[in-house]
Amino acid sequence: MRAALKPGQGPLDYARRPWIIALFAAVLVFLYAPIASLIAFSFNVDKSGVWHGFTFLNYVKAWHNDQVFYALINSITIALISTFFSTIFGAMTALTLWRFRFPMKHVYENFVALPIVVPEICMGISLSMFFSYTGMMSAVRDWIWPLNLINIIFAHIAFSFPFVAVVVRSRLVGFNRQLEEASKDLGASELQTFINVLVPFMMPALVAGALLAFTLSLDDFVITLFSSGPGSVTFPVKIYGMVKRGVDMQINAASTVLIVITLAATLLAMKMLGPGKPAH
Repeated sequence: MRAALKPGQGPLDYARRPWIIALFAAVLVFLYAPIASLIAFSFNVDKSGVWHGFTFLNYVKAWHNDQVFYALINSITIALISTFFSTIFGAMTALTLWRFRFPMKHVYENFVALPIVVPEICMGISLSMFFSYTGMMSAVRDWIWPLNLINIIFAHIAFSFPFVAVVVRSRLVGFNRQLEEASKDLGASELQTFINVLVPFMMPALVAGALLAFTLSLDDFVITLFSSGPGSVTFPVKIYGMVKRGVDMQINAASTVLIVITLAATLLAMKMLGPGKPAH
């Protein structure tokens, strides 16, 4: 029989393995040092790379910069709309692939996963050609807001919903179909069973997929650049244009706001799911 481990002798005693601490610290620095630097210098007085003092003026300037503010509103609007439809389409696709058998199902699965593996530059060019050939690129130019963003919304839905489908389907693999049978035996209809049994089970994957789609849409640059027309600039595209003209702390401030929005969405999703909430 193996002897009981004393304190300090356990296999998880990291204090006796300094290389683990060093590796963990290096990973944290590699991942978060650039973000921390961006946030810190968003409060810098000067736009140089040297700290000259603390100020909120960069945020005030970014807030009153109509072009930056308009681009940020565009990005959030596009992300919210595309996330809504991507979650619906992704969930429907996952349910179809999980529940039904039909001819050429494997071919359909591969086509669904295609936007995930295809390089963004290729997808951006193909979407740009599609919108140009169909006349949508020029047709939406004079439409009222947010209809003038419809090309970008379509493009974001096209590359976001496969991610939702993958997440939801991986969740459905662990579903016990006897729960459905028990619900129907108790008199519930197909729709009631779906709403009261299947949807609660899918909810963690739906929230995770929606958050993933929202993040992908919010920070996308390549596909947006090819899909957007005049007057439909988004935040990443606007920031790229500003960076090409030189470093400005307004960029750091606006980017920090975007990070805060993404973090808030993540915390909200975690709160909605609840810690340790069991699946029904």
